Amino acid sequence: MQKIFNLACGSFYALGAYVGVSAVSWYTSAGGPAALFVLPLALAGLAVGAIGFVVERGLLRFVYDRDEAFQLLLTFAVVLMMEDAIRLTWGTSPQSTSALYLTYGQVRVLGATAPVYNLIVIAASLVIALLIGGLLTRTTFGRIIRAAADNREMVEALGVDLRRVYARVFTLGTALGTLGGALVIPATAAMSEMGIELIVEAFAVVVIGGLGSMRGAFVGALVVGVLRAIAISVYPELEMLLIYFIVIAVLVLRPRGLFGGAAA
Repeated sequence: MQKIFNLACGSFYALGAYVGVSAVSWYTSAGGPAALFVLPLALAGLAVGAIGFVVERGLLRFVYDRDEAFQLLLTFAVVLMMEDAIRLTWGTSPQSTSALYLTYGQVRVLGATAPVYNLIVIAASLVIALLIGGLLTRTTFGRIIRAAADNREMVEALGVDLRRVYARVFTLGTALGTLGGALVIPATAAMSEMGIELIVEAFAVVVIGGLGSMRGAFVGALVVGVLRAIAISVYPELEMLLIYFIVIAVLVLRPRGLFGGAAA
């Protein structure tokens, strides 16, 4: 909706991961039951998403009508600042919640053993996708978002304060990013460069699904996630190469993406 390619999305994801690790560490040191560690984890991830409001009001609102190259440079500057802030706060060593996610045990799925926590994350992602879909299609705010994405001048002419809408949309997106980083981190480790890796994957998702399509983003994310999992289990060296092959194929055969509109 804001017509900005946000390179800082991965930095928010990394920030959510680190804050999630700190929240779980505080929670366990305070004697909280291990089985409920996902609650402070998710709450911390959502809470730190408020930084999106600061970034949008403090930086992005000045570049909405500027050249795209300037917008990319600004969001890349945010990436560098966030990466340094993470290193200053948590250091350069990877951070993790140890094996706390195995508290929920493991289960056999299609002949493979998977941690139950991974299934919880999958379920949470589906619930979030449904909630976002409901927000966009069944609420007044969602209709304003979709209308502004198509014609922001007309929406503003109808009396909508786009400054408030932009702030709310960007804060919501940031909160979802930080929540994603927090939820994923128990099964891996938080590293300062993890945000850069996510930017590549997010770009692939947008290209495959189609710019501006929520359904495309959902399908694109599934394609990238499933292909990565298959590559890791079969031939790890092809993990990212396989995704690039799919991106190239989509760009050649359907440049606007699987679900992108003609304007994209």
